[in-house]
Formats: sequence, structure tokens, C-alpha cells
Amino acid sequence: MRFFVLHPVIPNYPNAKFPGVIVYSEIYQVTGPVARFARDIAGQGYVVVAPSSYHNFVAWEPLPYDIKGTDDDNRLAIEYLLGFRACTGKIGATGMCLGGHLAFRAALDKRLARSGEIAGELVMVFGDNDNHVPLEGRDLIRSTLRGHGVTLTFIEIIEEQHAFIRDEFPKDRYNPAITKACFEWLLELFHRRFAMDLGDNDGKAVEIEDVC
Repeated sequence: MRFFVLHPVIPNYPNAKFPGVIVYSEIYQVTGPVARFARDIAGQGYVVVAPSSYHNFVAWEPLPYDIKGTDDDNRLAIEYLLGFRACTGKIGATGMCLGGHLAFRAALDKRLARSGEIAGELVMVFGDNDNHVPLEGRDLIRSTLRGHGVTLTFIEIIEEQHAFIRDEFPKDRYNPAITKACFEWLLELFHRRFAMDLGDNDGKAVEIEDVC
């Protein structure tokens, strides 16, 4: 499985460690919108891995927006982060479209059947008009998780359809204001539940680079 890896570098703190985040892609693999999403999370102080989910079926490249695919597993991504030198060992997961399902699976093996075993905290965001997960499905997800006592923030965005976070062709449903709000909900959860470890300052002077 190919991972796209992004992580912060803080001058004078060569031993800094950061929480890990798995960013699961939409069904078209690690496209431009997914890569930008992963970069923005890494910039907030996280080691981010974005797996190429269909490694058993196709190459790692992004898929054209007219081809369907299938999901794969979480174990390799989690093991990679646990073995990454700059990771604290605290791991979260997020994703859009198919990636939302995979992020859910990071906490359990079979979606709702084992939801009572979730020990972490979830934030789930849906478009109110998303026909990929219609109202009945969202109600089932919410009621089952609540019934198992899972710590859950459940958000439904009025009038939004599927793919409102994707910031490029072809759906033309991108909503930057709502996307910004969703990103803030994500960061609130990660910042509250995780913390970076800077380690000791190495005392070295910061080199000023002459770049444009």
C-alpha cells in the first residue's frame, strides 16, 4: 500500500513528536482535494498519512472521476503511524465520501455491528440532501451509536448534497464556508483529544533562507 506522508518540521525541535492522523480519500483515491485537505491538517501539527485505498486493484494514481472502486483496510496505516519516529502514538482518522466510511472502520471492524466497542470520540458530518446516505440511513447510524453510548457529535448540513467539500470538478457542489466550519469541528476534536510533544530545544540558530 502506498502512503502519502506529510508532517510538520519545527526549527530547533528535531525530536518533536506529533499525533498521527489517517486521511482516507474519496472513492477516486488521493486526488487534489484530498491532498490539500491532508496538507492543511498536517500544518496544524499532525503527522498525516493518506493511503491509496485501492492498492490491491489499481495503481496508486488518482482515479478519473468516472470510475468506481472499493475500500481496503486500516491496519497498515495505523501500524505505519505507530512506527513513525515523529508520531506520539496517538492516532485519529478522518475522511470524505468513501473515506468517511474507512475512518469509521478505523474504530471497529464491522460498521454498526460492533459500534458499542468504540472507545474514542466521533464527529460525523452529512449533507442533508446527500442521497448516498439518505435520512433513514443517517437516523440508523445516529440512533445506533447513541444507543451504544458512543461519544458523538452528529451534524447534518441543511441543503448540502454529496461532495460539498470537494473543491474541484466535476460536481460543482463545493461550499467553502461550510468546508471551513467542518474543518474547525475536526480541529477542535483533534486538538482537544491529542497533544504534540516538542521535546527539548536544540539551541541552534535558525537559518534564514534566501528564497522566493
